[in-house]
Amino acid sequence: MPKTKKEELNEENESESEDSQDGEEESETEEEEKTEKEIKIERKNSKKKEDSLTSPDLDVKEVKEEDAKKLKEIGNETVLTSLEDYIKTAAYLGTKVITPTMRKYIYRRRLDGLAILNTNIVDKKLKEAIDFICQFKPEEWVVVCKRDSGWRAVKMFSELTGVRVFTKKYPAGIITNTTLPNFFETKMMMVCDPWLDRNALSDSTKVNVPVVGVCDTNNNTTNIDVVIIANNKSNKSLGLIFWLLAREYMKHWKIKKELPSLEDFAGERLILEEPKKKRKAKQAEKTLKSDEQKIEEKMKGLGRAEEGV
Repeated sequence: MPKTKKEELNEENESESEDSQDGEEESETEEEEKTEKEIKIERKNSKKKEDSLTSPDLDVKEVKEEDAKKLKEIGNETVLTSLEDYIKTAAYLGTKVITPTMRKYIYRRRLDGLAILNTNIVDKKLKEAIDFICQFKPEEWVVVCKRDSGWRAVKMFSELTGVRVFTKKYPAGIITNTTLPNFFETKMMMVCDPWLDRNALSDSTKVNVPVVGVCDTNNNTTNIDVVIIANNKSNKSLGLIFWLLAREYMKHWKIKKELPSLEDFAGERLILEEPKKKRKAKQAEKTLKSDEQKIEEKMKGLGRAEEGV
């Protein structure tokens, strides 16, 4: 049977629509392939950057000695204490792990993978926390520190100010369970590590008590109302934090006691290490002088031998 004109037109339209659909599918597949390629390239680049930052073949000692030089490039705009105090106590030094909530406080990552905190922000956040803490009387807040490296500084702070502290183990439920014999109420709590002191942090959130927390680069700042960014693993760093806190708190509440030195709070002598280049130059001078002396002695010995001949 011969086809009518209408049937021929319908067949042409159907073929055109099929061709257009095939063209659209091909374009979609091409776009998907392009996006997949772009994603692969971005992943490779990001991996290369991470590898360059955390290469195990780098000299860690040289990296540590360059920290002070790099930090001085930020600018010495600290208010509470000098930049040297933050460097001596390693308060600026974080961990290899950086949580999303702490990323904004990072200045850069060291060549051995450790994160470096921006000292200006460390100083600023500590000042904000001290101003907040000074609103509360000594009997109105508590300090919790499970990490043993902070016990010395926390106990010294408690002796000076009269603030209640919990070291070693925090008794869970002490501020939430009214049936406990040692139950008490508090208006504010300070934790030295949100992870180790998580029981205290959990209790404070249950009773809607504001929390001040010392957070390292590996900590999460969730449920922390006032964040202090610093190295919370070191006795020197925690010593600096509580030394500054004791000094400003005693000034505010007019507590007339003699403030011990920063080294007393840290529990050891603090030394600002000399840069490696200067040490090498001094050592080279010493070896040069000793070599010159040896040459002079040899020349004198040769001169005496010639005179004897």
